[in-house]
Order: sequence, then structure tokens, then C-alpha cells
Amino acid sequence: METKILTYHEDFLELCEHIRQCGIVAFDSEFVSDISYRPELGLLQFATPERCVAVDPLAVAILTSWWDIMADDTTTVIVHGGQAEIKFCVQMCGRIPQKLIDIQIAEGLRGRSYPMSYSAIVERVLGRRVASSQTRTDWLRRPLSPEQIHYALEDAAFLPEIWERQSKSLESCGRLQWAHAEFDRMCQDIFEEEKTPPWERVSGIHKLPRRDLLVAQRIAKWREEEAAHRNRPPRRILRDDLLIDLAKRRPKTVQQALATRDLNRPEYRKRLDDIIVVIEEACSVPDEQLPPRLRSRDEFSSDEQVISRLLGLALGNVCAELDIAQSLVGTNRDLTELVRAVRSGEKTGPPRLLDGWRGEVFGELLRDVLDGRVRFRVAPPNSSTPLIFEAQE
Repeated sequence: METKILTYHEDFLELCEHIRQCGIVAFDSEFVSDISYRPELGLLQFATPERCVAVDPLAVAILTSWWDIMADDTTTVIVHGGQAEIKFCVQMCGRIPQKLIDIQIAEGLRGRSYPMSYSAIVERVLGRRVASSQTRTDWLRRPLSPEQIHYALEDAAFLPEIWERQSKSLESCGRLQWAHAEFDRMCQDIFEEEKTPPWERVSGIHKLPRRDLLVAQRIAKWREEEAAHRNRPPRRILRDDLLIDLAKRRPKTVQQALATRDLNRPEYRKRLDDIIVVIEEACSVPDEQLPPRLRSRDEFSSDEQVISRLLGLALGNVCAELDIAQSLVGTNRDLTELVRAVRSGEKTGPPRLLDGWRGEVFGELLRDVLDGRVRFRVAPPNSSTPLIFEAQE
């Protein structure tokens, strides 16, 4: 396998034109996410039917041509666990991929394991093994060794052949459209997540009363701006647990703030003056202008949780019968949200488990369980499923 990296913009543009002509490309990236405000790209790997090549983003600084290709509606882009790659695309060009394939999702529709690592899928689908000796590589350090480049290129090299086999298998069992629906859903979910205000991702913020919530929102906004200015991860500026503690206590002086363990660390202490100002401004906002209290998506009653576990038995039974990964079909949160929606009659759109192909395959059984129209028993030892669900007489 070629281990040369493209470092000239002209060569990169020629590669992009080659990808456009092919109409299909496998894509992977290596990046470092723990030292800067946003993850920093260290390498881009591409595989077409004719070429497998890497691009050095430290040398080729302008990658607009590639992000435009990734987001167009004429080029199929194959990835594995491509959440990070989709985020890069959204951040760089403001759009999501239109023809993305994710072999990790596809494999979850062909077996009961999800998510599977790249090496596991390569071995399962192709019967080959890939190296895993470079997982701790610093991808921003130069020069990269031939072994590191070879390792990175392997992450893209087998993607086209894997998808070719997966797509035939999925089509033969009538699940190819499910896969495409899941690819599109993942892209859209990530696009929506990128638009979410940073404070909504702060752990514990949904439990705060209104005044504390406003203070937490203002500190989170300050933290985000500070992180962007200093090009550091937001949680390196101020940890979530410390942010929540400050919002609850609302100290008026640096000395009061230092009563919290860990805030006396130099990296935090030197910013406490700024934080105190933010807290003071938030505390001066009139009560009538406070944000409404939030309801956490994870706050479910004990009854809802018990019923969701019963639904989980039904869902898992059908997944075992179909040989499909339950963790891909629906999470515990999905089950509990279904219970809440059906029992409360909330009209905020169909629950995920009753929407699209999930609703077609699993919806009737799940509704029957909720309505008490089925009973279940343990299946015989040699049965294909652990439980048998039967209609109530």
C-alpha cells in the first residue's frame, strides 16, 4: 500500500477532481481532540477504486474542495463510525453529507453487535486482520512514520469492499432502505446537535432552579468564549461540576469562590475575577426575566422506567429473531420516551420507536404490550428467541 502523503495544494485539488469523477470514496480522518477548542485534523485518508492516499492538513491548509464534495449530492462517502467526520463537515462548510454510508450502522442491521470496531468488522466481513499498534499516535507530530501512515490508510482501504458486501446482504433481506434512513438520521442528528447552545450540554444543568440556571448559562457562555479565544477545550477552562457548583453557590468574591475544592488550582484561580463578574451580572437580572426551568430528558418516573424495561424485553426478543442489534434499534431512553408519549398522550411528534422503519417493524408489538393485548412466556430451550409473545384471548 502506498504510504506517501499529499502535501501540495495542487495535488490535493487533483485528488478532489479524481474523487468527483469516481463518484464514490472511502474517507477517514485522524485527529487530536484534547488540546484545542475544536478537534484538530492530523490526517485525511481517502480510498477510491483506483487510489488509496493520505492528505496532510498541516501542509494543505485549505480543504474546502473536499468538504464541498463530502456535502454534495453526487458523491457517495463511505465511513466507519463517522460522527467525527460529519462534525468536521458541518463545522467547515455548514452542511451535512447527502450520500453518506456508515459501515458501522450497516453492520448493526446485519447482526446483534453494535457498535463494532473497524478491525472487528474487517475480520467479520472480509476475514482479514488490520493492525492496531498505532492507536496512541500523536497525529499532529511530524514526520509520520511509514508504519503510522500505513495504519491510517488501512482505516479507509477496506471500506468500499465492506460496503459492497453489506449492501448486497441488506438488499437481499429488505433492509437496505433502513440503512439509508439511519445514515441520513445520524447526519441530521449531528447537524442539530451542533446548533445546540453549549450550556445545554453541561452535565447537571437541567436540575437547577431558574436563578441558578441563568447563572450557569452565563458562566457556560463565558467559558465557551474563553475557550475559543485561548483555543483550549472548554472543560479545561472550567469543569462542568465546578460550573454547576458556582451557579448554585453564587459567590460574590474570589475568597468565597475558593471555598470550593479545586477552584484554588492556578488554571482556575486566575480566572475567578472574570467569573465573579459574570455571576454578579446574572444575579442582577429581574425574576420575571429568568429562563423557565428545564425538564431533563432523563427525568422519568419509576413507573415509566418499569414499563420501559418490559418493553425492552419485547424489543430485544424481536431483535433476536431478526438478528439485528437492539442497541441500534432503540436505547433505554427511547423506550421510556415511548412509554411517556403513549401514556400521557403528548403530541410532540412520533416517538422514535414508532417512526419510520422502526414503527413498521416493532410498532405493533410495542403498542400491544402497552395496551395489554399480549402475554409472554419463556421459550423452549432450542427456540430462536428467549421469549414467546402471544395475543391475549
